Amino acid sequence: MRLEGLTIAKAHQGLVNKEFSSLELTKSFLERIDRLDKKITAFLTVIPDLALWQAKRIDDLISQNRRIPLLAGVPCAVKDNILVEGVKCTAGSKILENYIAPYDATVVKKLKAEGAVILGKTNMDEFAMGSSTENSAFFPTRNPHDFSRVPGGSSGGSAAAVAGDMAVYSLGSDTGGSIRVPAAFCGAVGLKPTYGAVSRYGLIAMASSLDQIGPITKSVEDARIVFDVISGKDERDSTSVENSKFKIPVVLTQKNSKLKLKIQNLKIGVPKEYFIKGMDKEVERLIREAVKKFEQAGAKVQEINLPHSTDCALAAYYIITPCEISANLARYDGIKYGKSARKAKDLMEVYLNSREEGLGPEVRRRIMLGTYALSTGHYEAYYLRAQKVRTRIIEDFNKAFQKADIILTPVSPVPAFKIGEKKDPLSMYLSDIFMTAVNLAGLPGMSLPCGKAGKLPVGLQIIGKPFEEDKILKVGEIFEKL
Repeated sequence: MRLEGLTIAKAHQGLVNKEFSSLELTKSFLERIDRLDKKITAFLTVIPDLALWQAKRIDDLISQNRRIPLLAGVPCAVKDNILVEGVKCTAGSKILENYIAPYDATVVKKLKAEGAVILGKTNMDEFAMGSSTENSAFFPTRNPHDFSRVPGGSSGGSAAAVAGDMAVYSLGSDTGGSIRVPAAFCGAVGLKPTYGAVSRYGLIAMASSLDQIGPITKSVEDARIVFDVISGKDERDSTSVENSKFKIPVVLTQKNSKLKLKIQNLKIGVPKEYFIKGMDKEVERLIREAVKKFEQAGAKVQEINLPHSTDCALAAYYIITPCEISANLARYDGIKYGKSARKAKDLMEVYLNSREEGLGPEVRRRIMLGTYALSTGHYEAYYLRAQKVRTRIIEDFNKAFQKADIILTPVSPVPAFKIGEKKDPLSMYLSDIFMTAVNLAGLPGMSLPCGKAGKLPVGLQIIGKPFEEDKILKVGEIFEKL
């Protein structure tokens, strides 16, 4: 049996049936990381001592014939902007190169409570600012399907670890597509939950009104299992909420799911604005074929309008996020924690030199854009107008969901592009053209594989109403069987 290819459900069954131990499973992943990650570079930090200790604890429970949760003993990876106590957390930046997390993020605490085995921290675009993982301050990550191409960003390391069978599942964060795009480029399943469905406590903030933590997995069933564990209200995050809609009891077969969804009753909306000029022909063909599969199975498919989602969402996103970045990254000043410039004549030089030495060009670019947009005389012209556009986008989705239960769109207009191909920042920003509206509206969205353009995976996005993760997961499970 090839242990590294197992899903969460199959790994759990193997552990319970004593076909292999968690120690054996964990060692097989650590050996694969040691062998393969020299080419892919998905990990920034590997923590074998912690992983093996966690695995041994689960084996002890199994040997005592104790019942174990679904995630117990199953190896995973965590994006390097999510805190794991006692482990380095860099957010892909030189300014936090030697920062050791003093506590666990709430999602990590929940994983540990379930007995998860954490293999290490994965590479990412610096402070989650990027669509390719080329903006990491340390090294780019490569796509397991083609080493000359990007894995997507900013959770590229998390997606590459799962696609390269170096972790059974991983956690990423999504501010404007950072879970869904890497999942699509790497042929994995990526769930961006509703804003507030998962606690952000212990996530290094990029844009606080948009950031969400979610799973990257090998199947929709696995995404459901991880989401069930990490979701829910957290008193340490005032934006998190408790909602009965997404507290679904997870079982290995979904017969007991609260949602009884018949495909014949499913109304699917397909926005015409998402099939844009310049879109890769193979990507468009695969997306249209996926929609047709639903239609042939009995679903009611209709064209809908989301007029502000492609034309205005990206522009609004790249005003709102730099403004929030400007505020959130003010704390990295060389004084409180992180890198501090050694050669400085006065306090002002400590601030300026620490940020210049510690922050990369994309991060500095967004801080300057945000500071400018928030400055006197520009606040109303840029930030306030962008927030008004955000309201229009929310209204567009509300109208669309009066006609449709779920919305299907492409994840990206193109498959994974080559490393170094997009030298112009604007062309890189356009990679997220189908993604940002979902974050601005606070909706749940999931990417799942729908075929390959050559040897490169293509992702289909399923968008649902707020807190209807169970519905989009159910639709995803149906699609996997079509």
